[in-house]
Amino acid sequence: MKVLVTGAAGFIGMHTSLELLKRGDEVVGIDNLNDYYDPQLKHGRLAQLTPWPNFRFIKLDIADREALAKLFADEKFERVVHLAAQAGVRYSLQNPHAYADSNLVGFVNILEGCRHNAVQHLVYASSSSVYGGNEKTPFSEQDAVDHPVSLYAATKKANELMAHTYSHLYNLPTTGLRFFTVYGPWGRPDMAPWLFTSAILEGRPIKVFNHGKMLRDFTYIDDIVQGVVRTLDRSAEPDAAYDGKAPNPATSRAPYRVFNIGNQDPVPLMDFISCIETATGKVADKDFQPMQPGDVPVTSADVSALTAWTGFAPGTPLAEGVNRFVAWFRPYQGV
Repeated sequence: MKVLVTGAAGFIGMHTSLELLKRGDEVVGIDNLNDYYDPQLKHGRLAQLTPWPNFRFIKLDIADREALAKLFADEKFERVVHLAAQAGVRYSLQNPHAYADSNLVGFVNILEGCRHNAVQHLVYASSSSVYGGNEKTPFSEQDAVDHPVSLYAATKKANELMAHTYSHLYNLPTTGLRFFTVYGPWGRPDMAPWLFTSAILEGRPIKVFNHGKMLRDFTYIDDIVQGVVRTLDRSAEPDAAYDGKAPNPATSRAPYRVFNIGNQDPVPLMDFISCIETATGKVADKDFQPMQPGDVPVTSADVSALTAWTGFAPGTPLAEGVNRFVAWFRPYQGV
């Protein structure tokens, strides 16, 4: 199978590409290699992929409409895993236009490429951030998500709406995955696992927001990749039970699906910090801070729908996943 993976130099993109390559798929990876964080990390991830003969990398920005259209026309991908996006909740307060360019304009370009080139299935990254101000947990795909608390979340909600439109108008099978907090080797340096581990090993204080009173659905990268690949292999289908008088936001009469993908076992932030302390053998100097704008106190995934659809079953215990991350982090950072 010939698969386009956008954001292939990203955290989830690299690991997903690697899994597809291992099973024999032909993978074309694209990424704009921007400097939102150190591009050297992105080049390091690409170095894990380039030795594979069934992998090709093309530096390309999904906001470049003409270049992306030519890529789709030339390559004739069978399926697409769209993971490229401007990431980060907090950065969206500083640079909103980056989110409009990548997450909105770029996503339309991806949809158009799929529409005009007979792509069999588009799997794209949404986010648990879409749940915004929702207080009922665990978060369910059948809940309304109409109150985002960051522009990043609003763009991801918009992606789901845009995907449904293309599924409805052009019969394009689309599946959105609402990722919950993902961690593991080659993770992003702007996220808590990296920030905390780096600070603890270097003896710097860590900022603990909302005074540590937070729950997070931490999900290990290998479990996430299992879910992404299983989803790619089962195209979205119309929901025969869909009722327009009582619509299910996660399905449609069109070939459209939205799923949570997480660990379904949220843990207190302080427990996560404790796991890092154990793995590093050092005690964190904790600087307790109030809640940050755009953040939420709880993320908790109901993944029963994805499990029923694909057999997805996250199974990496938190302590084991953190140990693997720290074991990778120490030599990578030389600490």
